[in-house]
Amino acid sequence: MQAKQSKQRHDHSALPQGRDIFFLFLGILGIGSSGPLIAKSTMAIPALIFWRNIIGSVLISPFAIMQKQWRDPESRKAMRYAVFAGVALSAHFLFFFAAMRFTSVATGTALTALQPIFAAIYLKAKGDHIRRQAFLGMIVAFISVAVITGIDLSLSKRFFLGDLFAIISAILAAVYVLFGSRAQRQLVTSTYTSICYAVTAIVALPFIFLTSSPFIAYPRAQWFWLLLLILGAQLMGHTMFNLSLKRLSPVVVSLVVFFEVPVASIIAFIWLHQRPSHGILPGIVGLLIGCIIFGTAGKGAEK
Repeated sequence: MQAKQSKQRHDHSALPQGRDIFFLFLGILGIGSSGPLIAKSTMAIPALIFWRNIIGSVLISPFAIMQKQWRDPESRKAMRYAVFAGVALSAHFLFFFAAMRFTSVATGTALTALQPIFAAIYLKAKGDHIRRQAFLGMIVAFISVAVITGIDLSLSKRFFLGDLFAIISAILAAVYVLFGSRAQRQLVTSTYTSICYAVTAIVALPFIFLTSSPFIAYPRAQWFWLLLLILGAQLMGHTMFNLSLKRLSPVVVSLVVFFEVPVASIIAFIWLHQRPSHGILPGIVGLLIGCIIFGTAGKGAEK
């Protein structure tokens, strides 16, 4: 049984099945709401990260406590990967939230969607076998994302910084998913996420005071946007993806994040009146084609 699980863990072309399809669907809807909510919010970025994650951790921690995994020495060792994931997630949030304030929601989410390519490059460099067709599928998917958003090539310094922040956040997101995948080989998702989110909040906390940002003094509307962010992006988004990480490759889970882009673009259009490019429909078709290319990468070798 253990050998079978190990083999599945390293099958980076295995597509989601059964309940993982449902988990990932919910995850896409959840994180798709993230960019528009962040763009709408005026709460200081470090405070938004802190409150989002500490509340998420508190909500999940009762389920983690019931598991009592701290009693197991092997589980305690795996918890360090949850800590590393939390540090990476906090840094990812800092750069991603900044990107949402400096560039458009569509462009920021598109560049952040480079995440699976960075994850695949790391795994390839580490020695894992990732077929060329899988890389081709990811590249087709990313180009399709660019078509959907009409990536802004403006020479504006502000937009350039936003784009740079988004790329850095993509690298950090890949690191977060890779650490999360490693932690959940031993930990149940509730234990992993409660630790990860708590560490993310702790890392963000000093930045609230270093930037002289308000800690609690925000209008009621800002707390409402925060609540929506916790329910959508945090609990329905990140947590659903983490549930799937127990069975799927981090490359596959990261690839699914591409679908955040059309969801975020549609929400931003309806709510923030940020009109998407005319390429949204062909881009979505191309995104599906890229995922099909990726998903069939290992079929020939199996026959």
